[in-house]
Amino acid sequence: MDEFIAALDEKDLKEGSMKKVSVEGIPVLFIKQFGQIFAIDNRCPHMGCGFSGGTLDGAGIICPCHDWRFNLRTGEFEDDPTIKLVKFEYKIESGKIYLKLPDDK
Repeated sequence: MDEFIAALDEKDLKEGSMKKVSVEGIPVLFIKQFGQIFAIDNRCPHMGCGFSGGTLDGAGIICPCHDWRFNLRTGEFEDDPTIKLVKFEYKIESGKIYLKLPDDK
């Protein structure tokens, strides 16, 4: 998939918040933290638990199921950097956030 898909209005994502949306059937969690936007798969790579029920902790997100903490900038699990959450590429145009899904989704 080489195209970007409209996901949500930028104004709907407030600082320090998370917003779950479905893009082409994929659960995506948008996060705005420190003025930066992160777009991640809402499913934890550990057991598929939804990150949207978790908490933000500085530059990290903590999964609600087993308290695994992932760095939003690198995507790495803090206790084992080989385990990473799925991050999506996005762009902002005319106040809308567009998401690019990987080819394997």
